[in-house]
Amino acid sequence: MQRIGYAGIMAKAVDPGRRSDCPISVALELLGDAWSLLIVRDLMFNGRKTFKDFLEGGEGIASNVLAARLKRLEAAGITTSRPDPDDARRRLFALTEMGIGLAPVLVELVLWSAVHLRTAAPRAVTRRMAGEREAFLAEVRHQWAVSRRVASAGGSGRKPRKST
Repeated sequence: MQRIGYAGIMAKAVDPGRRSDCPISVALELLGDAWSLLIVRDLMFNGRKTFKDFLEGGEGIASNVLAARLKRLEAAGITTSRPDPDDARRRLFALTEMGIGLAPVLVELVLWSAVHLRTAAPRAVTRRMAGEREAFLAEVRHQWAVSRRVASAGGSGRKPRKST
């Protein structure tokens, strides 16, 4: 039986600061904590954009942990942030092209979890992800592109607040 591995044929020491240059190890160093992929998920699928949105997202992340993860994701080029044009005290977070590139990974994690674990994923969504994967991913990428255009035009991409 022939092995399908690649570990023995990888280039030597691409980055001496890493424990390993294995692609999975490198990705896990960045995204393998308990919160980073949930932040990416919230940006990608749930429309969360502000620090407060993430805190109120229901996962129970501590504010200091959230701040550290947001900085780490931005430093890695997965997210970006900018001042909110509606409130300069607030920052708006968004996925970069590198970040939206994680869409297929998140879809596969959702599908794997739906098959092997008990989750709260809506069946209609997981059926669509599985049956129309490319169309689903195209829609995710389209929504991301639209939100980028809104942001580059100076908008917040948020719904206007109701006046009282």
